[in-house]
Amino acid sequence: MKLHELSPAPGSTQKTKRLGRGTGSGLGKTSGKGHKGQNARSGGGVRPGFEGGQMPLIRRLPKRGFTNNWRKVYTTINVSDLENLENGTVVTAELLKSKGMIAKIEPYGLKVLGNGNLTKNLTVKAAKFTESAQSKIAAAGGSVEVV
Repeated sequence: MKLHELSPAPGSTQKTKRLGRGTGSGLGKTSGKGHKGQNARSGGGVRPGFEGGQMPLIRRLPKRGFTNNWRKVYTTINVSDLENLENGTVVTAELLKSKGMIAKIEPYGLKVLGNGNLTKNLTVKAAKFTESAQSKIAAAGGSVEVV
């Protein structure tokens, strides 16, 4: 395949409307905008959410909730996801990221949750563990390190 052989998929492109090219074209004179009014003007029309001067819906509804600026954000992973690793592996956030098991490492580090089962003996290094995760890792013969 060469660059000159590329073309858009059938039906994905449409011809542009040629406006103002005489009355015989069907899109002449007012160019499909009708007679006068806000939408016929240059730059005319209303912004999204405008309701003709009535109080807009977004302003009629009450505000709710807030964003806690001091929240602690952890990258989470379940013990069931650690089942895919080899026996005796030292599990860190960097290892999980390199294997594509987590998308990114959040500011407060890795938190291991206890959902699922674990049969591999792993050394897991993370910032935080739930009690169930700790007990499942220990029951599988592994160890837990808080970093």
